[in-house]
Amino acid sequence: MDCNPLFITSLNSGSNGNCYYVGNSKEAILVDAGISCKETEKRMLRLGLSMKKVKAIFISHEHGDHIRGLTILSKKFGIPVYITPGTIGNCKLSLPEELIRHFSSHETVQIGSIHVTCFPKVHDAAEPHSFMVSCGNIKVGVFTDLGVVCEQLSIHFQQCDAAFLEANYDEELLHNGKYPYYLKRRISGGQGHLSNRQALELFTNHRPAKLTHLLLSHLSKDNNDPELVEHLFNQHAEDTMIIVATRYMETLVFTIGAASGSSPEIFPTDQLNLQLQGF
Repeated sequence: MDCNPLFITSLNSGSNGNCYYVGNSKEAILVDAGISCKETEKRMLRLGLSMKKVKAIFISHEHGDHIRGLTILSKKFGIPVYITPGTIGNCKLSLPEELIRHFSSHETVQIGSIHVTCFPKVHDAAEPHSFMVSCGNIKVGVFTDLGVVCEQLSIHFQQCDAAFLEANYDEELLHNGKYPYYLKRRISGGQGHLSNRQALELFTNHRPAKLTHLLLSHLSKDNNDPELVEHLFNQHAEDTMIIVATRYMETLVFTIGAASGSSPEIFPTDQLNLQLQGF
């Protein structure tokens, strides 16, 4: 198998839209499509990423911030959508049948030389799933919208070279904030989202030695603070690079699984076309 490094970026992360890119030099996938097609194209263009490389979109669950741009994006580029029957049954989407691919829990889907393992998570949706994306022995986890840290999440996190991990809210900010009680309970009640503390416990208790990058994702606009959570994780980071994925713009493209003996790289936007020739 061609074991290229994997290139990852968060195109947007938050309650206003989620979309994550994982790919090698030949093909790529998106996890969720919660921002508009136009904005997805614009952000990928700024990073030097080609939509032609995107061979599949995997949908974690049916909430609007994960599917808002899906229909237009999939139709425009003819990209197959991998989604569970329960999820699509709860979506009001007009996807062509020929673009729909169903997956089931614990199934591994092959997209060229990329493998995507789908496993269930705890969230207040019909059939919510997390994903482990791999190429050869390089593994990237996409773990957001999590009510609790379940056993499956811990097992998969321990295998990651890099991960997108939810750190949605600071417990004190949520408790003292302006949200109504029912919404606070929905967020923190075990089927909503992970707090900074819960995410940090997963990181400190189950981090593999090979984890080079952790992208903290799906931060709440009102109940979290990017500087606070970055500082919290950096105190325990050791050799792991901590990146806060934002709700306002894309992150840099990070290289995961560089050749033996070399360090992982970050490709600045102005070098991408030179390095990867339209990757």
